[in-house]
Parts: sequence; C-alpha cells; structure tokens
Amino acid sequence: MTQPQTQAAQPKVTYTKGDIVLFRDVERFWLGLPGHTFVGRVERSWRHVDTRKVKYDVTDLRSYRYVAGIDADYMRLLPAVDAMHDIDTAPLSEPDTGAMSPAAVAWLRQHLAQDAAVPAQRI
Repeated sequence: MTQPQTQAAQPKVTYTKGDIVLFRDVERFWLGLPGHTFVGRVERSWRHVDTRKVKYDVTDLRSYRYVAGIDADYMRLLPAVDAMHDIDTAPLSEPDTGAMSPAAVAWLRQHLAQDAAVPAQRI
C-alpha cells in the first residue's frame, strides 16, 4: 500500500528581474519564528558555484531589505492577473461604488481623471 502524496509538485519556474514573488524563509518557518513569509521583487539570478543550482536575490518589499541566495523551491510567482482580478471584475455598471473594491474605485477614479484632463477633439 502506498502513502498518499502530501504535497503537490510545483513546476520549475524561472524568475526574471522585476517579478513579484512570495518568498518563505524556510529556516524561520521551521523554527516557528514570525516574519517567515514576505512579498519580494526579484533583483537578479545567478548560479551557485558548487551546486550549479540557480539562486535569486530578492528585495523584501516590506522593509526593502536585500535577501541573497534564495532557492526557487521557496518562491512563488504572484501573477499580475491575480493582483488585478478585483479591478477586472468590478461591477462598473453599479451606481453604488460601495459594491466595488477599493482598488477598483481607485482605478476608476484615476481613469476618469485622465479622461477629464484630455480636451475633447473636434472632428
């Protein structure tokens, strides 16, 4: 009888400079210390001299602390589509802006302000 698999296999991902990722400091996590997971921005990638494994340097966006040598197994890409979902699905036809998320309202206000700043052209 085989044991059920407890974790899903994650596909190998190559991160590029500027990608927004979720990173887990595995040592802090297993020690039960706070602050083990944070959002970061990929700054560069490089290959470890001994293991030949690709490592990443990331800026912790909470503190702007530079963290070097992160293993990709402990990073997950935070896709723009997820970050923008509330705006993309906002009920813009609703007269009540309370039905919209704050991000959708902010986007709508910015969009309307830009439209108002551009003078209408006559054809």
